[in-house]
Amino acid sequence: MRADGDIRVVVSHGICELDAAGAVAALFGSVQDVTEIDRAETELRASTALLDATLEHMDQGLMMIDEAGIVRVCNERAIALLDLPPDLMRSGPTFDDVRRHQIARGDFARCDDALRQQVAHEPLAGHPHTYERERPNGTVLEIRTVSLPTGGAVRTYTDITARKAADAQVAHMARHDGLTGLPNRALFRDSLDRRLSVVRRHGGTCGVLYLDLDAFKAVNDTFGHAAGDALLRAVAERIRAALRQEDLPARLGGDEFAVLLGGEADAASAAATAERLISSLREPVDLGGPRATVGVSIGIAVAPEHGSDSDLLLKRADLALYRAKSEGRNTHRLFAAAMDQAAQDRHRREIDLRLALRRGEFTLHYQPVVDLAGGRVAAVEALLRWNHPDRGPLGPAAFLSLAEETGVIVPLGEWVLNRALRDARTLPPGMRMVVNVASAALRQDGLASALRAALAATGTLPESLELDIAEGAIPEETGRLADLADLGIGLALDDFGAGASSLGALRRLPFGRIKLDPALSACPEQADLLRAIVGLGRALGRDVIAKGVETPAQLAAVRAAGCTAAQGFWLGRPVPFGDLAPVLAGPVTRRGIRRSRSA
Repeated sequence: MRADGDIRVVVSHGICELDAAGAVAALFGSVQDVTEIDRAETELRASTALLDATLEHMDQGLMMIDEAGIVRVCNERAIALLDLPPDLMRSGPTFDDVRRHQIARGDFARCDDALRQQVAHEPLAGHPHTYERERPNGTVLEIRTVSLPTGGAVRTYTDITARKAADAQVAHMARHDGLTGLPNRALFRDSLDRRLSVVRRHGGTCGVLYLDLDAFKAVNDTFGHAAGDALLRAVAERIRAALRQEDLPARLGGDEFAVLLGGEADAASAAATAERLISSLREPVDLGGPRATVGVSIGIAVAPEHGSDSDLLLKRADLALYRAKSEGRNTHRLFAAAMDQAAQDRHRREIDLRLALRRGEFTLHYQPVVDLAGGRVAAVEALLRWNHPDRGPLGPAAFLSLAEETGVIVPLGEWVLNRALRDARTLPPGMRMVVNVASAALRQDGLASALRAALAATGTLPESLELDIAEGAIPEETGRLADLADLGIGLALDDFGAGASSLGALRRLPFGRIKLDPALSACPEQADLLRAIVGLGRALGRDVIAKGVETPAQLAAVRAAGCTAAQGFWLGRPVPFGDLAPVLAGPVTRRGIRRSRSA
């Protein structure tokens, strides 16, 4: 320590000079200040320890090879990732020694041929700067090589197994349906494109099946979306089980599926596959309590007979599916050329239908609903007619189903409601205006608000409007029925007896009237059933109205059964609003319209 308190490190050397007697006569020495040298050595030791700690604790494996090809540095992470013997690495091996060990253990077996040739046999300088390879244990390594200015290289090894698995999962999710695990539309389309490309270049055939579940919506509406999802998963499993390993099933969306047949396909083999699918899917599905039964309709198209382009083949399979659904469902149909013409005709009808609304080609006729006790008209029902410029007057049977399929029914229904409400302003006090509401319109948000606005705009009292709602719309729209009833308008359950209404639902829903299916009035053999249904309605406190009364015998039958009102050709045919005055003026007498079926 110096006088100023500074501590210095010194090295001293001394030589003793002895006299003749051997005693120390003199001492010669030197003292060297090595403080800075000692400090530098301490810092070097600390840096070396830090570097060693860094190398041994870094997540990457690291190997440094000098210009002579000798491995000078190899950290523990590299030894672990490459599964190298520690004794080998402590012996100062060459890079070729390490590689021979790896070759002997088959470490490059999962590389493709070109990469295996490079990394297993070529000099280090010939290796890719960065590449990935999978080891026999499944570990995927990313290997980077950086050349050193003096020769040799530093190589790092990064375990990217988890990242590659995540990438594979993302890629799988992008091309598979999340609910069922089946390939999705994108993967199906890519597979179909590749298959048709082979057919165009080398010949052969290709078959496509287009599937749509029958009655799936009813399951969703009745049991809820969770049950619907469970059903779709069960359907996917059954589709897989019914197919061969080389066939590719896919979920296109909703309750639509498709199958790309593997190998050579013709109409007979495609039909056989369709039969297996129909047979499998018609069996009830256990939804964890309730059991649901659905069917499937299938359209078939085969390339090149029905087209060698993906869009065309799928379109024609879809046309065949449409035909299967229109001819009874739970069946299959092979595409035929006539279906193209039918599709074109349908497209033209759809265009005509949309244009008809803009051109004012629709009109309303009104049919009286007669109170059977007093014999007077209690209500008039608005019935839609289309004055087609080429086909003449058309009744609803000619176009309503197309309007529902295409969505035109919603704006068309709005027109009917507004026209009927304007006409209702001149009806006698207490007489109801009856308007049919399609299920598609009932599903529209804001229906109650639109009705309230329409009533206010026309100055129509809510109690003078009655909406006829089809039986099939009940399961899904119970909340909206309550909203409509809150407006003060009347609600009638239409075509009761045509479906399978829940009596519990009928008891709790706000229907003031029940309108019977016309078939109940038409058959004398159903007199007992008619009385039973009418009795049920009356027991629930509902007025019961008979429809389709066309003969005096039918009128007598519905009167005897206890119906409170009736409508039909015998009591009055549908007529323009301006022709209603004689009917509304007094009691209804027998009308001489018995055979007409134009309404």
